[in-house]
Amino acid sequence: MKKRGILFLAVLLAATLFAVAAEAKTFLSIATGGVAGVYYPLGGGLAQVLNNHVADVEVTAESSNASIANINLISEGEVTMALVQNDVAFRAVRGAEPFKAPVKNLRMIASIYPEHVQCITTKASGVKHIADLRGKRVSVGAPGSGVIDSVNAILPLAGLKDTDMKTDFLDFANTAERIQDGQLDAGFVLAGYPTAAVMALAAQKEIDLVSFEDDLLDSLVKEYPFFVKDIIPAGTYTGINHDTPTPAVMAVLVCDAALPDGLVYNITKAIFENLDELKPVHDKAKLIALDKALEAASINVHPGAAKYYTEKGLKVPTF
Repeated sequence: MKKRGILFLAVLLAATLFAVAAEAKTFLSIATGGVAGVYYPLGGGLAQVLNNHVADVEVTAESSNASIANINLISEGEVTMALVQNDVAFRAVRGAEPFKAPVKNLRMIASIYPEHVQCITTKASGVKHIADLRGKRVSVGAPGSGVIDSVNAILPLAGLKDTDMKTDFLDFANTAERIQDGQLDAGFVLAGYPTAAVMALAAQKEIDLVSFEDDLLDSLVKEYPFFVKDIIPAGTYTGINHDTPTPAVMAVLVCDAALPDGLVYNITKAIFENLDELKPVHDKAKLIALDKALEAASINVHPGAAKYYTEKGLKVPTF
């Protein structure tokens, strides 16, 4: 009986210690984007790095409708971190459209990589420039995504309104599927290239990228400083042998301001001191670099991340 009692106590103690250890863990979530975009695999890679190198955390990546939806999830306390566009974050903290009130608990951890506006079409559609979308069937992005926000900035400067096109509201995967099936003439994707959904489409159908004319790009950058002029190089996708002028924004990792400074410091350190583990996840992960961690910052940096950057000799902007 005495041995059984000792064994019972040992089992009870082990169970108690296991429960305490489980309670000590901090559970974090990263809202990403659709499974066919860049945010989703990159978010999964970030989660794995943090699980490997930050003590007492368990991080998961979640599929979502991207920037606007992700910021709303942080605002409502549904997730702790997210990948979003820098221009959408800028609007969020100021309560500008499409947000109804300022998002006060949003902070930046790091700039990750540039995201390009990709207007996908077919060679048979006859669409070469943005103005050619008039009268066409066009996907302008999933509800709650930053794609819609960017398209809403672009179209008026191109002299177009929603009513000038037959618009649909689809994510990357469904946009590609509808173009493949002949149900769309064009669709907007805002992501780092090469984008998986576009690569898959290019393997099945003769696609093209719609070029932005210089005048439109100049007007866009002047009106919205978070856009930059860039190029999607020839050969990025099968069958497209020309450079495509297009605007870009920055993808940034953001978080809830309520996260402890020490935890965010460790998160930031884990990312930038283990970049080799991220590089195989996606080509865009190769662009993550400490010297670009604050590039195009548009909202305040979390104090924990700011501490790490200051130690590394970077100047942290404030807004």
